[in-house]
Amino acid sequence: MTDRSSAPAQLDLFEHSHDTMLRNAVIDALEQRDAAAARAAWAALEAACPRDAALPSLELLLRAIEASGRADFADHDSLRAARSVMSESIEPAARRIFGAPHSSPWLAPLWRNLARRAGRLAYRSEHSDDHAAPLWLAACDWPDAIACVDGIESWRRIPAPLGWMVQARQRQYGLASAWPLIAELAWLAPERLQRLAKSLADPLLDRLLEKFYAGFEGEGTSADLAWFPAWTLTQEPGLAPLLGAAQRGLCGEAEQCLRLVVELLGLERQGRQREGVERRRRLRDLNPSIFAAFMAQR
Repeated sequence: MTDRSSAPAQLDLFEHSHDTMLRNAVIDALEQRDAAAARAAWAALEAACPRDAALPSLELLLRAIEASGRADFADHDSLRAARSVMSESIEPAARRIFGAPHSSPWLAPLWRNLARRAGRLAYRSEHSDDHAAPLWLAACDWPDAIACVDGIESWRRIPAPLGWMVQARQRQYGLASAWPLIAELAWLAPERLQRLAKSLADPLLDRLLEKFYAGFEGEGTSADLAWFPAWTLTQEPGLAPLLGAAQRGLCGEAEQCLRLVVELLGLERQGRQREGVERRRRLRDLNPSIFAAFMAQR
């Protein structure tokens, strides 16, 4: 005698398996960036499973590869609109469909396309995010990001491009190549450095920042990071050639502090500690917390 009690469960399993096959067909076509195949697979999924929760996200990604434009952006407003669609709609949909680790490679060609189309737009402070450089960064295309920032006049004196270059150089060449720019960004826009450091996720930088926040006696705000380069040298004196290579800025107290620590370390290496007495006094007057950190290592 045949047991029919399991028939509904078997049917549900078949339907679930069929749904999964249809959904995977769309995803496979999207991964291959085959718009025609993806559209046909999506239509089949919609016809068979009109309430499938993945349909809206799949359609967003499908439209993204179908409508990938080639014309240059006419102005910053049109770039901003396209960038907003990418960051607010397409990027979250890609994370839902492919998962966070695998969405970035799929999105990279779309970001790269936007960057190429934005290539003729000059940097404008009032449209700081609407420029090709951050789009190259989103595409993880570090050499093009570096070249793009290099094309911005006086980029080392402007917080946004300076931050972009820190990220691009750290990704392309490692943290060592970015230290001079990190110092300049700390003096110019410490709040931007605070945000950027989280995205860099560099073990050495994270460790130093953690110790800095725990031990530096400051105001307890992002402004304290202006002193971070000088404090770093008290913990990692081997970084003196890199941090000392930072371009001279307005020579504020935080920058003066770094220059003094570099000079003191140089005198120590030459066995001329007595000549550093006056410099140590100036360091103490500039920032007692940096002075204490420096003397704690002596």
